Amino acid sequence: MKKNILLIATGGTIASSLTVDGLSPGISSDELLSFVPEVREICNVDTMQLLNIDSTNIQPEYWVLMVEEIEKQYEKYDGFIITHGTDTLSYTASALSYLIQNPNKPIIITGSQKPIDAEFTDAKKNLTDSFRFASEGNIRGVFIVFDGKAILGTRARKVKTKSYSAFESINFPVAALIDNNRIAKYIITEERRKKVKFYKKIFPSIFLLKLAPGMDPDVLDYIGEKYEAVVIESYGVGGVPFLEKRNFLEKLGRLTENGKIVVIATQVMLEGSDMTIYEVGIKALKKYKILQAYDMTIESVITKLMWIMADTKDFEKVKKKFYTSINDDIFI
Repeated sequence: MKKNILLIATGGTIASSLTVDGLSPGISSDELLSFVPEVREICNVDTMQLLNIDSTNIQPEYWVLMVEEIEKQYEKYDGFIITHGTDTLSYTASALSYLIQNPNKPIIITGSQKPIDAEFTDAKKNLTDSFRFASEGNIRGVFIVFDGKAILGTRARKVKTKSYSAFESINFPVAALIDNNRIAKYIITEERRKKVKFYKKIFPSIFLLKLAPGMDPDVLDYIGEKYEAVVIESYGVGGVPFLEKRNFLEKLGRLTENGKIVVIATQVMLEGSDMTIYEVGIKALKKYKILQAYDMTIESVITKLMWIMADTKDFEKVKKKFYTSINDDIFI
């Protein structure tokens, strides 16, 4: 029996056409589907147009729109596919992993590096692969499907700007490989015992700061006035400058004293942070109320904080939720 899948279009390169000002989203959800007629043999499909924007314009409030639409249609369909621009696709996948918890159905996010109406494009394969994967049995949760791979929503990172192999799974195995009709699953998602839960509050006041030699720590004073949380992309496993006039530790301490949430992550893409290795990290953990990202992606760190802080800004409560694994986003 064919599954019923809802295609939700939001724009992006996959739905773009060439204009005098460059590529711009304009192809509708129905038109997208017309480029892959073979999908009708795989499943029953309905379409809807939620947005039609360049993904650089995606905002946290739009994630809530996606959640509301999926919640409204949840009982009617066996799975959902969201077409999306690639630039912020991994942020959306992470956000939906926190805003839609315990789903017993697949929620697939896909896009392409070339428009679907281009002579040479990855869009048709990515879209068809998404429908094949969503129509498989025992697929539950939020995934990115791209270039023949299914990646957990909390583990995806865009690593190439032009190549078809744009996304990789960070610090976690790929969930599945998709080769036409063949799907090799490496992660089996068990049936959820808890009922699906939809969250529709988000707190976007999170700042991401990437350290560079010579940066003045006074920048944290400004950030502390404007934002409620700061994520620091530190050096290596969690190194933060702490000598003389560029002592970031003192500034971070003041932020925590003022009730701000501070998370130390790493600029290095693979293997994560571990602040218990070097002197500076141990000092910071002992002296200040600071969290560390461990093996999480930056996208997951930021969107998880947005989800948590919509509910609480109390450090101990934030800490407990932040270190609780959701959709395999963190291992401590």
